[in-house]
Amino acid sequence: MYSRMHFVNNHDGWELAIKHSYDQSKRNPELKPLMIVPGYGMNAFIFGYHPRGLSMEEYLAEAGFEIFSVNLRTQGDSKKIGGKKRYGLKEVSLVDLPVAVDFAIEHCLSDNKLLDIIGCSLGGTIVYSYSAICGTEKLGSIVTLGAPLTWVDIHPILKIAFSSPRLAGMLRICGTRTLARLALPVLEKLPLLLSIYLHPEITDISKPEMLAQTVEDPNPVLNREIAEWIGHKYLVVDGKDVAADLSNVENPLLCMLSNADGIVPPATALSVLSAVSSKVKESIMCGTEEVQMAHADMYISDYAQQMVFEPLSNWLQEYQ
Repeated sequence: MYSRMHFVNNHDGWELAIKHSYDQSKRNPELKPLMIVPGYGMNAFIFGYHPRGLSMEEYLAEAGFEIFSVNLRTQGDSKKIGGKKRYGLKEVSLVDLPVAVDFAIEHCLSDNKLLDIIGCSLGGTIVYSYSAICGTEKLGSIVTLGAPLTWVDIHPILKIAFSSPRLAGMLRICGTRTLARLALPVLEKLPLLLSIYLHPEITDISKPEMLAQTVEDPNPVLNREIAEWIGHKYLVVDGKDVAADLSNVENPLLCMLSNADGIVPPATALSVLSAVSSKVKESIMCGTEEVQMAHADMYISDYAQQMVFEPLSNWLQEYQ
């Protein structure tokens, strides 16, 4: 599989690391190019990693897609070139993502220059904000995985963690990758707590040093904004009511969610369906009564290919 990392100036003091990937023997030039956007406290590494099978990037590449996995500021290999490490949803949604979208459209090999976009967790929220405020003229289909818009429901632990915007904005943690690498073996022995994020019975976490590579340090400004958002329930970015402005979005939209997500409960993930005016707006619940799938299980569990990547690929191909 062809894979190359590009560094793209966002004109705000950062070079965004954007990975361009495709399978040279299977790429279908008629398919729209894809962009995958990571979420809170993570980067795009997880899209190219799976402990036991094909990663999301590999699966989609085998299906013929050309893929751009983007690291926004402070994520992954993105480079600081005079910019600030403190940022909020405005900066990543209205500065970074437009630059990344334009780069992908300009450099894609596909005959179709509209860009299908996949937003994962808070990456989906960033896609919603971009779509509502910047418009969707450059986008094809929109897919989100476990992405919150309006906080209809919230897990008690998350509610406590973000109960005070002031305290959340004061939280500064460094060395998160080291902490994650050390904590995962311990948390494996506390499945009730770990199950909020993933289920070790279906997700191999025997290589914590690999999983830790997708973790990033929390951002105090973003923490405060998330706490305010949870408190008010409605998402406001740059003074705009995102849910209200999404009424202008008519692109095909797929909301994917997991049946045992302790980070973004189903009602919160599904809130986008009542916001957009798309004629095609669908949801797919990942997991079964026998297979309880949490937030991270969607990407790296033993069932990710069957329950997430396959229906995602099929849906995107249907709405070309």
